[in-house]
Amino acid sequence: MNINQLILRNLKKNLKNYFLYVFALVFSVALYFAFVTLQYDPAMTEAKGTIKGAAAIRTASILLVAIVSIFLLYANNIFIKRRSKEIGLFQLIGMTKGRIFRILSAENFILYFGSLMIGIFLGFSVSRLILMILFNITGVDAVASLHFSSEAFVQTMIVFIVIYLFIILMNYLFIKRQSILALFRVISSTEGKVKKLSMFQNFIGILGLVLIATGYYVSSKLFGGDFTTMPALFAAMTGILGSVIIGTYLFYKGSVSFIFQLIRKRKDGYLSINEVMSLSSIMFRMKSNAMLLTIITTVSALAIGLLSLCYISYYSVDKTAQNNVAADFAFITEGDATTFETALDNAGIDFHEKRIEVIQVSANLKPILERNLEGMMVDPADMPMSVISDRSVKNVDAAPGETIFTGYSDLLQKFMTLKDSGTIEFKGLQQVIPLKYSGLEKEFVISWYYTAGGSPTAIVDDAVFQRLKQDLDPKVQQKSSLFIGINLKNEQQLEKANKIFSSLHFSSDHGNDSRLDLIKEQKKNMGLAMFIVGFLGLTFLITSGCILYFKQMGESEEEKPNYTILRKLGFTQGDLLRGIQGKQLFSFGIPLAVGLAHGYFAVQSGWFLFGAEVWTPMLVVMLLYAALYSIFGVLSVAYYKKVINEAL
Repeated sequence: MNINQLILRNLKKNLKNYFLYVFALVFSVALYFAFVTLQYDPAMTEAKGTIKGAAAIRTASILLVAIVSIFLLYANNIFIKRRSKEIGLFQLIGMTKGRIFRILSAENFILYFGSLMIGIFLGFSVSRLILMILFNITGVDAVASLHFSSEAFVQTMIVFIVIYLFIILMNYLFIKRQSILALFRVISSTEGKVKKLSMFQNFIGILGLVLIATGYYVSSKLFGGDFTTMPALFAAMTGILGSVIIGTYLFYKGSVSFIFQLIRKRKDGYLSINEVMSLSSIMFRMKSNAMLLTIITTVSALAIGLLSLCYISYYSVDKTAQNNVAADFAFITEGDATTFETALDNAGIDFHEKRIEVIQVSANLKPILERNLEGMMVDPADMPMSVISDRSVKNVDAAPGETIFTGYSDLLQKFMTLKDSGTIEFKGLQQVIPLKYSGLEKEFVISWYYTAGGSPTAIVDDAVFQRLKQDLDPKVQQKSSLFIGINLKNEQQLEKANKIFSSLHFSSDHGNDSRLDLIKEQKKNMGLAMFIVGFLGLTFLITSGCILYFKQMGESEEEKPNYTILRKLGFTQGDLLRGIQGKQLFSFGIPLAVGLAHGYFAVQSGWFLFGAEVWTPMLVVMLLYAALYSIFGVLSVAYYKKVINEAL
């Protein structure tokens, strides 16, 4: 048999084990080529004026290269070790290491560059679809066309050729350094097994759980007022990161074995075949893969957290715009409002107007604060605040000597928690008016221009409002004291009205706002971030899932003699398969569950900085991630089933 026949025979023999590796490689190449194509696409050049698309895509492509490079090198390391016995047999029959290296390099060349060409073709095919998705998410009004970029092709070839050279170098060093005896022992030496847990290992297991719990607890208090200075906040964040990452490593190194050991003790050592094949195997295999599982879990949590926060911002765009602009169009001067209303009349667009007179006072809110505002550079005893009359707001009637707050965000609530009731003071130029605080409403009735950095608006009885108006302190007043909100009677005419708003020149640009413009701007920014994080997260999910699948393939081949013995002892295929299903539930489920838990606490600690809605976007991201991740567990069970069938 000549060397070409040997290469083809080995390639055909091993191709069934490489199919998921090939899929992941093709997927990675396609995604990278599509990303780089976006970077050079003329349509993206047109969109540069509205979003920094090219720069963002370029940064994403660099991160994508890092993820793909690590995956391909690690996957190659797994497969070269799995073929160690085959390499040893080649040496036993007289082949030199150089010839073996050439055979493996030729196989790798055909597999790698074949996948590379397929990936580039698929990346080109879907590039228009990806561009359409990007434009749809960001709201960019541009035409997406199918465009083949020679610059993207050259850049993709250079990147993946460099990765291939590193793979070849890794294979060369592996073959050169291993003796024949070592090649036959590589697989067995990579998975260490321990029969009994020592006291130190039990301590590590408990410490891992304590560190993770500590990180979760501190994250829940991060913006609760316990860390009021920037150094303290930075130290807390660093501590959370270190505690959770180290705790995760110790969790895989000792906590899993410690927990399963407790389960075994409760059963007095009497385990069913399902428990033997799941618990006992997982106890000791996770220890040897602790570093890999820690990296996968940490990056999974990062992907889940970032994507959840991006989606929270994107999902909350409409609500955030309503909070900032309390009408379809908001104005702070009567002249600008009249100009816009005249243009609407000429265009035949019906609308209704609301006017709210707004004054500013210094308020003493200290009696109703749950805690002091340390570190916020705000004096709660002398806080600027907007005040309006109850006559300006429908369905609100403030009694004399009473005030109701409205326009209170989740972000502000984290830093300035108010009591249910109490007495506050409004300070004018000459007099101080004490008022009873009687509750809080979340509705925003005036725009951001008047809310003094996000503070709530006070609604008071009209008589009190007139007293405050006669005693204004000029130092705390805004340039405008009139909010004019214009709402259309027919929302279908909003786009037309918004074009009119954009075409007019107003005396004041600061404070005149279109809610639709704000929504579009936020969707462009957050849509692009969500698009990039989503694709990077999907790439990592595919690559990490493949790595876990490859590990399970290796373990199944290693445990094949055990299945043969169990089948001879009378256990059915169903008995073994149920044990395998339990094992895969733990093998894939534990890293997934820990990653989801890390992501959940990360999101909960600071979601209010990104939007107004949390549960729906966070659950959508987590459920989608879990569903895609579970596919690899199902594939792993299917592979084990094939191994069990071959056990006799």
